Amino acid sequence: MSYFGAAPTGNFISTASQRVTSSTNNYVDLDHAISALSDVIVLVNSVKQDITNLTFTSASRIGLGGTLVSSDVVEIVYLGKSVATQTPDTGTVTLDMLSASGTKSSSTFLRGDNSFATISTEVNTPAFSVQLGFNESQNVSEATNTKVQLDSEYFDTDSAFDTSNYRFTVPSGKAGKYFFTWSIYLYQPTVSNMRIVESMLYLNGSRYIGGSFNSRDIYFRTATYGNSAFLDLSVGDYVELYGAVDTVNNSSQASFYGGDRATFLTGYRVTT
Repeated sequence: MSYFGAAPTGNFISTASQRVTSSTNNYVDLDHAISALSDVIVLVNSVKQDITNLTFTSASRIGLGGTLVSSDVVEIVYLGKSVATQTPDTGTVTLDMLSASGTKSSSTFLRGDNSFATISTEVNTPAFSVQLGFNESQNVSEATNTKVQLDSEYFDTDSAFDTSNYRFTVPSGKAGKYFFTWSIYLYQPTVSNMRIVESMLYLNGSRYIGGSFNSRDIYFRTATYGNSAFLDLSVGDYVELYGAVDTVNNSSQASFYGGDRATFLTGYRVTT
């Protein structure tokens, strides 16, 4: 066989047909479901049957214009019915051609196995941010870990931070991994003799993690120091912010300062 132009790269798909013999019914049952009588050509004893004499009884049955005798031969030709499968060439199937099982919506995504999975709607709560009140100050005892009096809430989604004891407590049903970040601002009102400042996160009343700045031989009047940490917390665990200062010869009082949100603690549960 010859072709005009380039030869087809795929295989031809054969047209399906069906042969019925020895039937004494006034209908034929189909091997392939159809959607309308126009999907087939029906021949009885090689005579094409007019579509007006046929009845579309169901997708798998056609009613005939009369009752068959056992010697009659009925042939059904399925128009355009695929009876063979073709394997596409590598790289010819695009994403637009894929069909996935499941329900497509704004909260689902297509997985590697071509099925839909649901996107988690869980949010990062509890979440809070608290600070030492704007322009407030709190005295810090020399070389003593002092809890910061975070009494001003910027936000607190679950009301889980208590400004009376300056403590965040994991509420019921909200155990998990939490991220915390914090900073403290220390200053001295009259002299410049601070040499070490430290900020610490306490877990259940004990120091969990901290960091410090040591100026060695250079003394200063103001300092800001912060850090961050991930904690795996259970319901009822509580977290507090502490700070400490060391001055030369223990000679001057230092204070936490709350100006411009300089002394704060922020935290939230991380969804996984």
